[in-house]
Amino acid sequence: MLDPVSLALHRNAGQHGPIMLMYHAVLPGRGAPVWPWAVSLQRFREQLDFLATEGYATPTMGELVAAPANKWSGRTAVISFDDGYVDNLDACEELKKRGMRATWFIVSGSVGQFPLWPEDGRPDGRLLNAAELRDMHENGMEIASHTVNHVCLPDTDDAQLMQELSASKTTLETILEHPVSSFAYPYGAWDERCAEAVRQAGYSAACTTRTGWALRDQDPYRLRRLTVFNTDTLGSFARKLYFGNHNVRWRDIAAYTLRRLRRV
Repeated sequence: MLDPVSLALHRNAGQHGPIMLMYHAVLPGRGAPVWPWAVSLQRFREQLDFLATEGYATPTMGELVAAPANKWSGRTAVISFDDGYVDNLDACEELKKRGMRATWFIVSGSVGQFPLWPEDGRPDGRLLNAAELRDMHENGMEIASHTVNHVCLPDTDDAQLMQELSASKTTLETILEHPVSSFAYPYGAWDERCAEAVRQAGYSAACTTRTGWALRDQDPYRLRRLTVFNTDTLGSFARKLYFGNHNVRWRDIAAYTLRRLRRV
């Protein structure tokens, strides 16, 4: 249930343009998962229902950047998933039930396998396989790239950087028989060299993990996203949509209100 303060704040959401939401794992049940980047399926359902009730359009990231900016004058939320965990199939079903779409950033070197990059406390299980990715694509979801090996791109030399970008794109396009135009920087790590390499590799847009309105920087290779964490309640979720950042604890709201009052 949404508290009245969060609901009142959210009434003014959507005035600064589209937002992007970043998910990773969506786990069965109602309780908060241990991994910070996982949410329960029940909370995910509640968040989708809130977006639907509040009139949010949910285009893919590719659609966001391809359309004129004024197309997204209303409330808009791009829903995205990083890595491609198999538990995302349940999330995909919930999106389909509501006529919503999302963008999945896939680590191509681990398709259908257990993740091959270093363990960080993530849930057990493999990544989505080729058949599942094709089915998602055929149902209107965008399948996009998250490199071959989930590496920190600024730490790579030029040859490895281009290999991670180009080989991932080629693999996914072969699976889908469809162009792949969107990209997400692993760990949110990027610099100007990486952004230029993404452009040269043939992608139309890339997103970071910097908070803020998605199009704030007016640069398709620096799109901003808000992370949805395991601890997010429906109230904090609504406040994130309004403020466009993660600083939405009640003490943050109090400090924000005090600053506003001092300006009066």
